Amino acid sequence: MHVTSEEAAVLTAIGEYNGRLYRHELTARIEQGHLDRRQQVAYRTERKRVITADTSSRWAGTITRAVEDQYQLGMRALTARARSLDSAIQTLAARCALAPGERDRRITGYRDDAERFQKTRRLTALRDKAERAHQRLEAGCPSIVMGGKRLWRSRNHLDTADLTEHQWQQEWDAARLFLAADGETGKIGGNETIRVSPETQQLRIKVPAGLTDRFGTHLTIAAPVEFNYRFDEWSDRIQGNRAVRYDISYDPRKQRWYLAASWAVEPAQSVPLATIRTGRVLGVDLNDGHLATCVLDTSGNPIGAPGTIDVAIRGLSASQRDGHLRAAITTLLDIAEHFGCAAIVIENLDFAEARETGRETLGRGKRGKRFRRAVTGIPTSRFRERLRGMAARRDLAVVAVDPAYTSKVGGKCWRAPLQKQTKTPGRMVTVHHGAAVAIGRRGLGFKLSRHSTGPRHAQRSVTGQLSSLVAVSTPVRMECGKLCPTPGPHGRPAGCGSKHTRQRSRPFGPQLNAEERSDRESARPVRWIAGRLWGTRTHPTID
Repeated sequence: MHVTSEEAAVLTAIGEYNGRLYRHELTARIEQGHLDRRQQVAYRTERKRVITADTSSRWAGTITRAVEDQYQLGMRALTARARSLDSAIQTLAARCALAPGERDRRITGYRDDAERFQKTRRLTALRDKAERAHQRLEAGCPSIVMGGKRLWRSRNHLDTADLTEHQWQQEWDAARLFLAADGETGKIGGNETIRVSPETQQLRIKVPAGLTDRFGTHLTIAAPVEFNYRFDEWSDRIQGNRAVRYDISYDPRKQRWYLAASWAVEPAQSVPLATIRTGRVLGVDLNDGHLATCVLDTSGNPIGAPGTIDVAIRGLSASQRDGHLRAAITTLLDIAEHFGCAAIVIENLDFAEARETGRETLGRGKRGKRFRRAVTGIPTSRFRERLRGMAARRDLAVVAVDPAYTSKVGGKCWRAPLQKQTKTPGRMVTVHHGAAVAIGRRGLGFKLSRHSTGPRHAQRSVTGQLSSLVAVSTPVRMECGKLCPTPGPHGRPAGCGSKHTRQRSRPFGPQLNAEERSDRESARPVRWIAGRLWGTRTHPTID
């Protein structure tokens, strides 16, 4: 928004006025504690009637709705906090109950008395925190800081935050402004409180009743408003008088005002999984700092070389992390559209339990610390939600699969084949690229590993004539250097004097002498395939 100094002063006054009302109402709502659905409606109706005298009916409606949403969000966060503390306490108590080095089924005691003593102190501190959290949860009083707890804590650490006292005060005041208005369907421009004119694209803001004697009833920004992102959708909505929500914010570092428009969209219709599996898919392995991708055809075979998308979000602010994540998802969607994929297959990751227990389940020492840092750096839920919303706009489906054994099987079965078909010199294929193939195959309904026998492309002949293979149920067990028949009683093959205790592999096919082999090869050339056949698995023979 391009505003003058006078317009900026009026915007600041309106935001501070509504912010004070909002904080007052939030404090009163926290004091009410738990309310059922009927009590919430009655309380909000009463408070809206009281606030209307100081602002307007529409400002009052937005404030009371935002207060209730903020309270419910605080209660959900407090519930998650209490659950996390309980999980950590349970794990610590189980290990502290054992002597150092003692093992009880799957629970192992600590290494020595010193470590156990430190853990008991931590257990006591966690129990105190859990008790206070459950007391607040029972009373329905979550801890909420308007302006952000991180910014509030940085007040005592200005040197670390690289802020002066004046800069911190500006950011604190800007974070506590309240300039938001819910949309209304059927009203001109989709909003009566904060409206952008469809004809002139000028922004008009309704002034609260407590400030009308100073600034009048409405504030009009002279410079027109332009939306560079999704302008066509926004224009269609305001011309059709459909609801549009507006939020106004101020960045003190850049000294700029911003206007954000948002609206509800109809949920995309779900596509049947059978329909998705009829086209190509893009397998994605989410890791700390990058995304590993690979395109698969309908048969589960990788197409082309795998790719890597960097997601550098460590050490950044929340808005910067979200921006980098959105950029990576945009690149991901571009790749899917370029190869004509029908869906994107991801892992259904959730590290909530691992984050709750922390050091007790994710290893100790430098290796455990590095692994915990990697786990906390993977934005699992944010990536899933952002990908689902952005993919729906491009008519791409998102399939979430079980992450079990994808990295293990991908590194064992798919890393080497992917490296062979990678034409770019110097590009190294990692385990994560193999995991992307395994994830895509699981989304297509195939097993993770490659076929246990046969060449890579399932070629069965040399000159183009397919060999007819018949599977027979003859076990292959080699120990004495010759093919032994079906085992008799007690696991020993009939007619064989040697003791068979191990299973060996041998090339499948009939046992022919030199003369028979030459006649067979002259009659029909066959490519022999070496594979591993264990136990009583069937082995093919040439018919």
